[in-house]
Amino acid sequence: MSVAVELLPPGQRARRTRVMESALVLAAEGGYDAVQMRDVAAGAQVALGTIYRYFASKDHLLAECLLENWRETERRLDRRPLVGTTAVERVSDLVHRFMRGIERSPALAAALVTASSSPDPAVRDCQIEQTAIEDSLLVRAMGGPAVDGAAARARTLRWVWFATLLGWVNGWHDLAFVQHEFDAAVRFVLADLS
Repeated sequence: MSVAVELLPPGQRARRTRVMESALVLAAEGGYDAVQMRDVAAGAQVALGTIYRYFASKDHLLAECLLENWRETERRLDRRPLVGTTAVERVSDLVHRFMRGIERSPALAAALVTASSSPDPAVRDCQIEQTAIEDSLLVRAMGGPAVDGAAARARTLRWVWFATLLGWVNGWHDLAFVQHEFDAAVRFVLADLS
């Protein structure tokens, strides 16, 4: 159940945005478990049923929030391009920017990763679009689709990124490990582009 946001009347778009903002506040304050739909509705000043017009579940709501974050990252990169003269430097800059956001609000980041990895069928469209954006940004950071094996390299780096983040969410390691492992993967996967 995906809502074509651009087709919603302005009032509905505003309500949907308030719902997402309310969920983000709750997740930032208390993580995944703190996001209860009744509390989201109260924070957004909407009826509980209104939330379900736009989002099939809590996981769907939070996955949409993460997807919007990736969309915004895409827009920001148009205004503030990646730094670096090599593919390794630019890809590292991209992930370091995202890591700063995670470090600023770890409870929120953990909630978004948890929801976006959900097997909930309502999350599937978000997962598909999110991975497409991530791959596109990684390919862009590498130097574009003309780079030999760019799509495969991007997928590999995305998988390392996701696996280490999921490990962090589950308490297997800390954020320093996530950064270290991703940096190592970037150097390995992009070694011939340095």
